This record gives sequence, C-alpha cells and structure tokens, in this order.
Amino acid sequence: MSALASLVSAQIRPAGASNRLKPRYNQLLQAMKSSSLFQRPPGYIVAALVCSLGGFIFGIDTGIIGPVTVMDDFKHYVGEPSPTVHGLIVSSILIPAAVSSFFAGRVADALGRSRGIAIGSSIFALGAALEAASVHIAMFILGRVVEGIGEGLYLGTLIAYICEISPPRHRGALTTAPQLLTTLGLVTGFFTCYGTADITSSFSWRLPFLLLAVYSLLFAVIVFIWLPPSPRWLSLRGRNDEAERTWEKLGIAAADREKIMNQIQDPATETGTPTDAAGSIAMVTMTDKSTRRELPKSKKDKLLDVFSPDARMRLFLAVFLMGMQQLSGIDGVLYYAPLLFQQAGLDTNQSTFLASGVSAIVIFAVTIPATLYADQWGRRISTILGGLGMTATMFLMGGLYAGGAVYAGEGAGRWVVIVCIYLFAVIYCISWAVSMKLYAAEIQPQRTRASATSIAHGSNWITNFLVALFTPSLLANSSYGAYFLFGACTLFTSLVCCVFMPETRGKSLDDIDVAFHGKSPTDALKRLGRVLKRRLRR
Repeated sequence: MSALASLVSAQIRPAGASNRLKPRYNQLLQAMKSSSLFQRPPGYIVAALVCSLGGFIFGIDTGIIGPVTVMDDFKHYVGEPSPTVHGLIVSSILIPAAVSSFFAGRVADALGRSRGIAIGSSIFALGAALEAASVHIAMFILGRVVEGIGEGLYLGTLIAYICEISPPRHRGALTTAPQLLTTLGLVTGFFTCYGTADITSSFSWRLPFLLLAVYSLLFAVIVFIWLPPSPRWLSLRGRNDEAERTWEKLGIAAADREKIMNQIQDPATETGTPTDAAGSIAMVTMTDKSTRRELPKSKKDKLLDVFSPDARMRLFLAVFLMGMQQLSGIDGVLYYAPLLFQQAGLDTNQSTFLASGVSAIVIFAVTIPATLYADQWGRRISTILGGLGMTATMFLMGGLYAGGAVYAGEGAGRWVVIVCIYLFAVIYCISWAVSMKLYAAEIQPQRTRASATSIAHGSNWITNFLVALFTPSLLANSSYGAYFLFGACTLFTSLVCCVFMPETRGKSLDDIDVAFHGKSPTDALKRLGRVLKRRLRR
C-alpha cells in the first residue's frame, strides 16, 4: 500500500466499526492499495471524466437561463416579456434538443463518437454565442434553438461513448459522472449570475452566455483533439490496428476488451436517450455476428412489438412515469428558482440568485449519495414515498399562498416556502430522479427495450417543454395554482404506483417478466378492489 493510502487508512479506520460499514471500508482500502489507480487513473477513467464535462456545460445553461430572464437589464432588453413569452424563451431549447437527439446515433455511427460529441458541443457553443450577441429577442430565441440542436447531439452520444470504453465492473460508476457534473454545472450557473447581477449594463446577462460559449468551445476542442475514438466503433469498421492502439492508450486489459466487444449497447442510448440519474444503461450481451443477423428484424418489428400483449402495459407505465416525472414541477423549480424565491418575498436579485445557488448546492450534495445507493433502495417504495413527500411540500406551499400567509419582506410564511422549495428538490433527487428512469428501462422486455425507452423519454421531453412553457403563466395568474397542480400530479402518480408498479430491485429480467405476465390495468384494479373489500369487512 502506498504511504498516502496508509495514512488515509489510519485516519478513516472506524473504531468498533459495525459490520454494515466494513464492506465499504474494505472496498475503499482495496481501491487505495491499487497504487496505479489511486495515483494515476487509467486512460479510460480520464477519458470518461473529460467526456462527462458535457453534462457540466448542460447544467450551466440550465442554471443561468432562469436568473438571466429576471434580470432588470434583460427585461428592459426584451421589453418586459409577458409570462407566455418568458416561458417560450426558456423552453425553446427543449423541442430542438428532443428532435436532434433522435439523429445523434446516426451522426455518431457515421463520424465516430468523439467527433459526434465535438460537433454537438460546437453547435451548442454557437447557440450560446448567438444569445450573448443577440440584438433582438428573435435572435436570442434562435440562439436557444441552435443550442438545443447541439445539446441533443452531444448528450445523445456521451453515455454511448463512456459505455464503450469502460470495463463492465466500472461502467455503472462512470456513467453517473455526467449526471453529477450536471448538478455541479447548476451550481456554477446560478453563482455566475449571482456574480454578474450588479453589472449595470446588458453585460450582466450577456457575460454568462459568453462564458458558456467559451466553455462549450473549449470542451469541443479538447474532445476533438485529445479524446480518442471508441475502439469498438473502430473495430466495427475494420480498423482493427487502430482499435488495438486505442485500447492500449485507454489502459483496458485484454479480458475487459473482449467483454466490451461482446456487449452491444441498447439502441436507446445510441439514438439519443439521455442517461438516467443512476447512470443505468441497459446492455444486451450477444456476439456481433448475431447482432447483425437480428438487427434488421428488430428495426422492422419494434414499433409493433411495444404494443404486443406482454409489453404494452410496461410501455404505458414507462410513458406515464417519465411524463409525470416532469409534471412533479422539478424543472419549474430549476428553471424558475429566482422567480419562486422572488414570489416568496426575497426582494432583490442578489438575494434570489444566492438562494437559487444554495438550492443547486443542496441538489449536488444529495445527488452523490442518491446515485451511489440507487441499487439499495426499492424502486417502488422510493417512488411512492418520494411522491407523497413532494405532494406534502407542494400542498403546504400552495396552502400558505392561498391562505395569505406569505408576505413580502416579513413573516415566517415566506421562510417556510423557501425551506419547502429546498426540501422538494432534495426529495426529488433521492427518489424520482433515481428510480423512475431506471425503472422505465429495466421493466421492458429485451426485444422492445430500445423503442419503449425512447418513447418513454419522448413523453419526458414533451412534459418538460410544457412545464417550462407554462410555469410563468401559472405563477402570474395565481400565487398558489402551480403548487396545487404539481402536488396533485405527484399524489396521483403515487396512487397509480401503489396499484400498478411491482418492485424490481434485486430481481432478474426473468423475474420482472413474471411480475408483469398476464397483468392488465383491469386485473390490477380488481385486485385492489378485493383488498379494499377485505379491509372494510374487518
């Protein structure tokens, strides 16, 4: 063991540590004993972390757009936008991102994973530059649209690349990196606006986008020059010698290379399906030969297969969960945090931006343990309890506003609202952010997983767009309406999950198939009715 590892071992060894902590303690020491990993990470780890910086710039954009749209100089620039225009400005990035994500796989297949990421981030940088230099609101929205096109292209390729260069034993951990860096980007974005808010010119809102354009272009240059192409992509195109050199550069052992080459990534990722909060990517193990033989049939039948009797209930459940995930109001909180804190009584931009930055720090902090312990929490119970917790916070905030208990500048009501906003974000990050995307993918039959997951994520994009578009109007027309709406959505989702959502944690794919076999919504409702009758008779 290295001297540094020995020192850390002496410092962290728990006196009388419980048996529950010993496995993780031993794993940490084992990792430190591998001096090559502890002192100098292999090339594939460095490449995965560099690639994950794409999540960082995505998070920055999410973090700056909300504060920018409430800056006085920006509102003067666009002429005091109506709530509808405000929502359009924020949400205009989402539909282009959804559309371009469906073509991300084709671009990456044709040009290579690293080049696809570089092209997407370059387009993203162009969009940010257009926003920074805009002379009219139409030019600003055009910049948002261009950003969305680039975002869909590079986000749709990040996880594909990381999976193709990572040994199976490290793949789960490495695929969480983009999600963690996205939350770090949120922190950076909010505090960038906090730092520029006092600039008395349009530079107060232009500078964050200018910095975003620089970050994105720098990321594109690093990826294009340094990030090696996927060895698996090279091998599939007959460039075996180059692939062998790339494996060596990445530090992948021969045994791991064979495992990676014998695993075909779920096409849902290839076609731009975003990673979930737990970084879970469905993988199908088969030889390249069998893949080439089976793929044409899969492409031909996949649209019909998702509606087959054994798959349609799972499809509907996945579409419902992914849509309702956004209707919880989480992106309303992320995009419009300054507006929410302003409504709660924080009367200056500095105060609202600081509160928004703190909320981003909280989200980043809780995302780390949430991703690490995702496989130890039941999907069903975390979804139901998380939904009920978010319902309570939303109804409490709505009730305070409806009862006139929130006053600007005074009273305890506004502080209760602020705490509830933080609490809502925490509950979401440790429950729905982790469980829903993972569950939506793992419940699907293998033959329909790609198409069903893509359709489910499509519902997520659409509801995300609707929340971003209409939240300003809801807040402008009623101080409490949005909270009751989102609370009702989370409550309804929890009730549906109580009836239709079987647990999948720790179950094999065969066990999951059995759990859904022969089940229909009618059967579930009948079963619920029988349970209620038995309870009422007691």
